[in-house]
Amino acid sequence: MTVPSQQVMNPSHASFFGEALRSSFPLSQGLDPSFERALRFVLGNPGSLIRPQLVFAMATAYGLGAERAEQLAVALEYFHTASLLFDDLPCMDDALERRGAACAHLIFGEEGAILTALALINRAYALTWRAVAGCPPAAQPKILAFVEHCLGADGLLNGQSLDLHYATLPHTRETTERIARGKTVSLIRLTLALPAMLGNASARELQLIDRIAVYWGLGYQILDDLKDVLQDAGQSGKTPARDATLGRPNLATAIGIDAAVERLTRFIALGGKSLCCLLAMRPGLELLARLGEQLQEELDRVTRSVSAQVEEVPA
Repeated sequence: MTVPSQQVMNPSHASFFGEALRSSFPLSQGLDPSFERALRFVLGNPGSLIRPQLVFAMATAYGLGAERAEQLAVALEYFHTASLLFDDLPCMDDALERRGAACAHLIFGEEGAILTALALINRAYALTWRAVAGCPPAAQPKILAFVEHCLGADGLLNGQSLDLHYATLPHTRETTERIARGKTVSLIRLTLALPAMLGNASARELQLIDRIAVYWGLGYQILDDLKDVLQDAGQSGKTPARDATLGRPNLATAIGIDAAVERLTRFIALGGKSLCCLLAMRPGLELLARLGEQLQEELDRVTRSVSAQVEEVPA
């Protein structure tokens, strides 16, 4: 396949990475047929694929070759997809729809969804190790520790556990954002910072990247919370109103829609300021500016839909 250029979030590039997700997970002839069908279903329904495009562009901007950049991009998308499979399970969010299709556990059973998620995680680690192996040996322990921190008990898993036990916690902005830092920010930190670490980014660059990941990670979570409250399945592509049904954290519910929109707007602005500083040091990362623009565009779409709903209510 021809590797796409660095410009991110292009439909043709999404097609490239959709094929990369499938080709990077070879399926042997000895697989149980049901397991194989589940893997093919998940790999064939990848969503928007913004994340691997972003990882690839970040990696190449920091000097990684196309092969390592693609390995890393696919690996992090596998991690992300596995987390969604777990999220949707009846013991978690008990969702019905994901990416415009029925959730995997409804088609292949909980056991099929779990095994598929574990297979993706296993393959993701293998591809990540290959990408990391190209770094100087002295740098590898710190990089691998960062991966473990983001995905492990101090990061994603702790955030998921807090999410599940939200009913026992104070329903405040602080608690809700703490959970978002574990669940959402951890994966975005991995998406933005890991490629830069592999490219030997400076400490100042990594500091700025981390700030962007936090601001935009919290921003994307707020956006997701707003969609859960305001949009139906046709608009969001997944089961709506699950947070309220299951008693899960949702900032729009915790502090109100207007306050959530205000906070999201603030995070977009703060992320933009950090990005300006980063671009002064690394001009090749203009792609991040487009990511910030898309976050603002999504916010605008959600708020327009709210305004339309208000106008339709009879006086």
